[in-house]
Amino acid sequence: MVLHFERAEFDQRVANARVAMRREGLDALLLFAQESTYYLTGFDTSGFVFFQCAVLTADERPMTLLTRRPDLEQARRTSTFEDIRLWYDAPGMDPSRELMAILEEKGLKGARVGIEMRTFGLTADNYALVHNRLSPWCTLVDASNLVRGLRVVKSAAEIAYVRRAAELADDSLVAMIEKARPGSFEGDIAAAGSVPILAGGGDPPPSGPVLGSGDRALLVRSATGFRTLDGEDQLTIEHAASYRRYCACLMRTVAIGRAQPLQQRMFAVTHEAITAMTDAARPGNTIGMIDDAHRRVFDKEGFGGSRMSACGYSLGATYRPSWMDVPPMIYSGNEMPVAPGMILFLHAILIDAPNNLAMSLGYTILTTEGSAELLSRIQPEYVVTT
Repeated sequence: MVLHFERAEFDQRVANARVAMRREGLDALLLFAQESTYYLTGFDTSGFVFFQCAVLTADERPMTLLTRRPDLEQARRTSTFEDIRLWYDAPGMDPSRELMAILEEKGLKGARVGIEMRTFGLTADNYALVHNRLSPWCTLVDASNLVRGLRVVKSAAEIAYVRRAAELADDSLVAMIEKARPGSFEGDIAAAGSVPILAGGGDPPPSGPVLGSGDRALLVRSATGFRTLDGEDQLTIEHAASYRRYCACLMRTVAIGRAQPLQQRMFAVTHEAITAMTDAARPGNTIGMIDDAHRRVFDKEGFGGSRMSACGYSLGATYRPSWMDVPPMIYSGNEMPVAPGMILFLHAILIDAPNNLAMSLGYTILTTEGSAELLSRIQPEYVVTT
């Protein structure tokens, strides 16, 4: 069995989840988020794209996993699950029947049962199966953020994995910038960035890299079709490195061929903004106050129409299709307190569409009892490659 944390840490996480369940008056919790089962048991699989559910009761009975036959050995060999039930593919198969049988066995008829709904692991059609079968039989309650909330503050062992991911993200960024020259092909740049992560023992990241040049440097999402960089160009890179599924992210916009004076000013303001954001990421403040600092700088310098309406989010151990581990998102008005042990990706982004210029700067931080710790060794600068 391959476990990436001590068994005692998993046991404590499950105990904490049960405390939270009892506080919310839940008798059981249906776990559909792959991140939740990884966090609580170590179960590591991409099989969540099919119907897969773990049942956690508020009492001390062992957790039960319902999954497909291909994930049987995956569960046995990567997790603490001992009670594993299977459903089999067949015409008209409805795994909610097997799930209800598990709940009946546990005496949960008429119980108050939480369900994780805000997850890529529960598609609308599968939710309809579960809701239609269980809603007359027990009380279903949205508990999407119960385990997710426990995951926001990281343990020492988790932070160690994030630090390694941050080292790999640095190595990846250096490799991509080295490759980013006039006439370079974006596909070669992206490929160069993947080598340090995989060769360094990391995992393929759950998304990205978001990499675009020319007018696509203004995009904040990936778009198909790599292009070749012009003699004078710009390149935006946003990427994550993943280690034991824990992610660390970086973001940069690089000038190709020559510096652009307006873009240099955009960098200076962006650097000022992210520095203010980092200063605000400390206990005593709220998550929303980080974005307030972001907005103040950009709005003061006349870039209010070019900035984003949010400036980052939590990171953790995530699966495709996203490295974002939200909530929390960092936006003005978010009242979640900043607490020591959070891993946050801060990004300051300016999109000047009329001038076809982008400037982005982002990095991963660890919140502490005082000032936040920047987890990248790469200092922010306006980079021009020739």
